[in-house]
Amino acid sequence: MKKVITYGTFDLLHYGHINLLRRAKEQGDYLIVALSTDEFNWNEKQKKCYFTYEERKQMLEAIRYVDLVIPEESWEQKKEDVREFRIDTFVMGNDWEGKFDFLKEYCDVVYLSRTPEISTTQIKDDLGK
Repeated sequence: MKKVITYGTFDLLHYGHINLLRRAKEQGDYLIVALSTDEFNWNEKQKKCYFTYEERKQMLEAIRYVDLVIPEESWEQKKEDVREFRIDTFVMGNDWEGKFDFLKEYCDVVYLSRTPEISTTQIKDDLGK
C-alpha cells in the first residue's frame, strides 16, 4: 500500500482544499492529513482559526479522500511522521515549492498546483475579516 501525507490548517474548508486532497489521494492508496493544532497555528504561524482543531478534524474525517487525520504540533515533526507512518509520498501545495525538498531522502516529494481562484485568505478578505 502506497501512503501519502499532506499538512495544513484547513480552516474555512473550501473546494480548493477538496481539490488538493483529491489530487493528493491520487498519489497513493492511503492519505494521511496532518492538521495544524490551534496552539501551533497561534504560537508558530500567528493564525487564529475560525474553527477549532476538533471541528476542522471532524470535517476532514468526513471527506472520502482522507483516511487518517493526525495533529501537526511543530514544523520539525514532518521527518518523524514520514518515518513513523512509512510514507511513500509527501504532498504540499506549490506555494511551498522547494521548502520540503529535504524530505526527498526519505520519500517522494510532490508539489501540487493550487486552485488559483480560491483561498481561505481570499474568503476572509471578501467577508471583511
